[in-house]
Amino acid sequence: MNFLEAMRVSLRSVTANKLRSFLTMLGIIIGVSAVITMVAIGEGAKASVANQINGLGSNLLIVNSGQAKQGGNSLGAGSPLFTFEDTKALQQKDSIAGVTPTVSTRAQLVYQNDNYTSNLEGTTESFPEVRNASIQEGRFFTNFEVNELANVVVIGPEVVTNLFASSNESPVGKTIEINRIPFTVIGVLKSQGSSGMTNNDDRLIVPITTAMERLGQSSLRTIYVSAISPDEMLQAQFDIQQTLRAQHKLMPSQENDFTISSQSDILETAQNVTSVMTTLLSGIAAISLVVGGIGIMNIMLVSVTERTREIGIRKAIGAARGAILQQFLIESITLSLLGGLIGILLGVGAAWLVNKLGGVDIAITMTPMLYAFLSSLIVGVAFGVYPAKKAAEMKPIDALRYE
Repeated sequence: MNFLEAMRVSLRSVTANKLRSFLTMLGIIIGVSAVITMVAIGEGAKASVANQINGLGSNLLIVNSGQAKQGGNSLGAGSPLFTFEDTKALQQKDSIAGVTPTVSTRAQLVYQNDNYTSNLEGTTESFPEVRNASIQEGRFFTNFEVNELANVVVIGPEVVTNLFASSNESPVGKTIEINRIPFTVIGVLKSQGSSGMTNNDDRLIVPITTAMERLGQSSLRTIYVSAISPDEMLQAQFDIQQTLRAQHKLMPSQENDFTISSQSDILETAQNVTSVMTTLLSGIAAISLVVGGIGIMNIMLVSVTERTREIGIRKAIGAARGAILQQFLIESITLSLLGGLIGILLGVGAAWLVNKLGGVDIAITMTPMLYAFLSSLIVGVAFGVYPAKKAAEMKPIDALRYE
């Protein structure tokens, strides 16, 4: 029996009992489709996180206070805070395009009969340039308003939805209360979506002087810095470190009392977390492949038992041991590969439904499909060898006497 004839016999055997064949392939189908779906969602999440983090600002560097260590312990809240002199010193560096210090807290908002709790950030007029923020309606506050401690606020689109939905009117020019203090809305930010655990649309921006003097936010712990170009990122980090060490009068033996994070650092951390979760979920889903392989082996052993007399007749008329082995192994591989192909189609379809119905970003590539196909082939061979070997090693006389 040549290879093509063995394929025809195997396919005929698989299609002879369609329900049993389908149930045999079910474990492979579930495993492959689950892996394809999980990888597509995971890769989509990584791409989405990358886009959102890159959208935070052009060549962004984040400088946080309170990260120095003494004796292995973080100084925490007792460490030195930043000052406006620090930000002015940073603005003098050629590698730095913009600097904006920031204070943040949660704030209670009230407008007419609506109230809402949102994230409040106090910052400077450089915020749009450094943080890559655009105004959808109205304007951003000016340096004059920062110096004058003006009670003006720029709000995110989610704040508009939650605070002005019932009034169905433009928020620009309206007066809202922030922690019981009246503020005039002068602008609405364009949507930036989420970045990591932060919702950039659910926030309100006020002058930093107003936040520190009238809203009780006196701790300046964060400075956002924009490098003049991607090529100057390392130079900007070096300049920030040298400048702040000089400003804080740190000795050469002392560690920094601040940390500098770049977009690439944040992105790498976020994508590492996503990759670990994707790998974990895919590994769990891949267990179904092993279960499916065991199902194939069980059915093939049943098939060998059912066709014992057939095997005996074939051997009696001269069929070689290799031909019997080949026939049953091809049958096992056929079941596994058919299950893999169906699983790939179902996995792609499931990922598409998750994207359309759930609004979750996906990224379907050929690599996981190729791995799934190869995995199906390996499962078919690994779990088909024993039944095929058992059939090939049968003695013709014993097989012919089998009832």
